[in-house]
Amino acid sequence: MKRRSALLVLEDGRTFHGEAYGSVGETFGEAVFNTGMTGYQETLTDPSYHRQVVVQTAPHIGNTGVNTSDDESRRIWVAGYVVRDPARISSNWRATGGLEDRLATEGVVGISGVDTRALTRHLRERGAMRVGVSSVEDDPRALLERVRQSPQMLGADLSAEVTTATPYVVDAEGEHRFTVAALDLGIKRNVPRRLAARGVTTHVLPAHSTIEDLLATGADAVFFSPGPGDPATADAPVALAREVLRREVPLFGICFGSQILGRALGFGTYKLGYGHRGINQPVLDRVTGKVEVTSHNHGFAVQVPGARPGAVVPDQVIETEFGGVQVSHVCLNDNVVEGLRARDVPAFTVQYHPEAAAGPHDADYLFDRFAELIDGRALSGGRTNA
Repeated sequence: MKRRSALLVLEDGRTFHGEAYGSVGETFGEAVFNTGMTGYQETLTDPSYHRQVVVQTAPHIGNTGVNTSDDESRRIWVAGYVVRDPARISSNWRATGGLEDRLATEGVVGISGVDTRALTRHLRERGAMRVGVSSVEDDPRALLERVRQSPQMLGADLSAEVTTATPYVVDAEGEHRFTVAALDLGIKRNVPRRLAARGVTTHVLPAHSTIEDLLATGADAVFFSPGPGDPATADAPVALAREVLRREVPLFGICFGSQILGRALGFGTYKLGYGHRGINQPVLDRVTGKVEVTSHNHGFAVQVPGARPGAVVPDQVIETEFGGVQVSHVCLNDNVVEGLRARDVPAFTVQYHPEAAAGPHDADYLFDRFAELIDGRALSGGRTNA
């Protein structure tokens, strides 16, 4: 059966033709590319991709179908999906359905038959930009006009759109050691799973929660989750992070949470040209001297004093209102700040994803580092719920 034709038009007018994939209709968002060769189900259900049209650079997508276990949240969040060669059949013992059927069921408009490597190269050269995908419009000029009327990611405040409506608890596996209050700015399910494996009970709370809400859980520590949008708009989470720092409650942040802590410490943030999205990003851990292969999904980064974007970040102590802070991790591709470590308060962050599902797992040790931070704070007699 002949497939319905589809159209992809970028904000700068570059046009690609293909076939409808998933739901028939029209969608708009920020065009970004993911270079991972595995983990498409985890990508689709990552809340950090809210309002983004994801281009899968790897050509073959859908080979292993979809299942009921690998979702990172309650639904698919991408605004649209772009693939080159969708699998005609899925082949995996864990599969409970096909990818295209799942996309259609959840109303995700996609396009296939696109040269996704050419599209990726275009985005690398020109930067992430707005895009429209349509299987109901055949006039590129008409679609381009609607693309240019669609909202931009810069200045977008999206946490409230992806956060949990009500608090919930993920219990520790085995013996309970610690309690963590996690602020859900777009949390992925594998975060509380990795904490649970270390004896941590996690209370996941809505993005609008207060310091009183967090500490009412009996939290030994606080976690700020990944999430979508522009960190420059997240004033309430930044104020909350400052209160956590003031009370010297152990704090760990990932991705969007790292940007929130950066702002709380007085640093700025900026939008990357095309972002980091994939599962093979090399990051140097300045604490251990090791290079990790890591999973990324971020379009914004922290700007520290004394280092312009793209330049080597000095390995020095930066004085802030909350004491000394060091850049603990850097990306070896472009020198982007990938982690912060406070020296005088119990807090650290990374810009990438140690909870990575479906991998890699080089950075999983960071959850051990978080547990050690909590344990050390408890042994020192530090009060975490003052």
